[in-house]
Amino acid sequence: MFADSSPSPSDATRHIDQWLAQALHMGASDLHFETTPTQFRIRFRIDGKLHIVATPPQHLRDAVLSCLKVMARLDIGERRLPQDGRFRHPVGAQHIDLRVSSLPTLQGEKIVLRVLNHHHTLPSFEALGLQTNDANVLQKALHKAHGMVLFTGATGSGKTLSLYSCLNLLNQADINISTVEDPCEIRLEGINQTAVNDKINLSFANCLRALLRQDPDVLMVGEIRDSETARIATQAAQTGHLVLSTLHANDAPAAITRLRFMGIESFNIASGLSLVVAQRLIRRLCDACKQADSHTACYTAVGCALCTQGYKGRVGVFQLMPITPRLQHLIAQDASDIDLNEAAQHEGMRTLLQDGWDKVTQGITSAQELAALSIDV
Repeated sequence: MFADSSPSPSDATRHIDQWLAQALHMGASDLHFETTPTQFRIRFRIDGKLHIVATPPQHLRDAVLSCLKVMARLDIGERRLPQDGRFRHPVGAQHIDLRVSSLPTLQGEKIVLRVLNHHHTLPSFEALGLQTNDANVLQKALHKAHGMVLFTGATGSGKTLSLYSCLNLLNQADINISTVEDPCEIRLEGINQTAVNDKINLSFANCLRALLRQDPDVLMVGEIRDSETARIATQAAQTGHLVLSTLHANDAPAAITRLRFMGIESFNIASGLSLVVAQRLIRRLCDACKQADSHTACYTAVGCALCTQGYKGRVGVFQLMPITPRLQHLIAQDASDIDLNEAAQHEGMRTLLQDGWDKVTQGITSAQELAALSIDV
């Protein structure tokens, strides 16, 4: 009789525990478990960049992937179709929530874990990267009794964290705040949070209708994905509610076109929208090792034991477009993105690139990092 050399579930669990603890320590937002033609590897996304952190023996792969699927209550026998799940896992003295996505690939099944609550404290507006004037503009919009504040940007640009920071600022006992999210990434005490559930037809639109019957002062819609949600959110902003949400658009003026494309009439956009915030995330230079460039007024990345390749953490690059009476008139007249952009800049709106260069000259990030972000607006 030969002993079974295959790894046991406890071996896989022990490795997963170690990787999760390492991910939390390093501030990773995502963990990739994947097979290449030559190896089984684990990569962490740290400050927006992927790094290989482990290459376990190939014989561990099936046990690790099966263990992750069991934790997320996925079908371990199904390897032909994508699956999604989530689980909560203890790491030291705390628990972390993880969203799980499995996907069949040519090299075998791949699993990605998204760490949902790795931000244990919500940053202030200044820590998000807002300049003082921009922070004042945003706070002014948040303290209006009604209107819509939209955050735009690509996936992973920090929109959700900005939303939570706004909610945290507004969170008081005399204000009824309700959210609809997919999923609820950070739990905020004192705020009524609801997660959508497509399996029972609890969509953004259906949940938003129900929330409007809950006597809300502030509504947060995690993302405006469809025409129906856009219409209900816009109507809510026009009828005495402060509405916060996100939308995919390249910059602030492009958000207007995006809403029009969803079927929202221009006059409703003009009367309902209060502020559009476009944003990106850029890596911060490590304060412990960044080095001044003798030829420019900028700093460059060096790298030390306290950071990752000279960078530590990320900061937002922002563009804020308040909907002034002039812009309201242009929006109602179906003005183009170009005309809106020109008018908004005439009234003081800065571009994303201008805000990025401010952060370069302030020593917050590097010129190389800004160039890699490929901001052209």
